[in-house]
Amino acid sequence: MSSSIRISDETKAKLEAIKRDDETFDELLDRLAVTRTEDDVREMAGFAEEGLKDHMKQKRNDLNESLDERRSQSE
Repeated sequence: MSSSIRISDETKAKLEAIKRDDETFDELLDRLAVTRTEDDVREMAGFAEEGLKDHMKQKRNDLNESLDERRSQSE
């Protein structure tokens, strides 16, 4: 059995951009339609243990300092 769905050209272009070369649109949509539970997401993000918030804050600060240094060097 097959069905047809209507999508905009913009949506089709987005899907084509993430579609694998050897994948049909049906396979792509099936892959994207996997239902994720909160536990699945937590498991996939195994690095997201305690301290992640502090780690991200430090990395953001490091990046900001680096950008400030570059900005001051170019002035």
